[in-house]
Amino acid sequence: MSKLKFALPGLIAAAGFLVSTSTTNAKPAYTSKTKKACAFCHVDAKAKPKELTPAGKYYEEKKTLEGYKAEK
Repeated sequence: MSKLKFALPGLIAAAGFLVSTSTTNAKPAYTSKTKKACAFCHVDAKAKPKELTPAGKYYEEKKTLEGYKAEK
């Protein structure tokens, strides 16, 4: 019974942590793959990480920046 006293709250805390964390699609590996900074694809990588620039939308669709032409 004493093991359950400690295990149950730990399991509840771990489950709460997993439920409350949000998933992310951008990964640091993308920066090394594309040789571009985060700000190239994201409007504001820290404040609004899900808001993408036109380059980010292109990468999301094609999974590569090959063929991307920057708007002027």
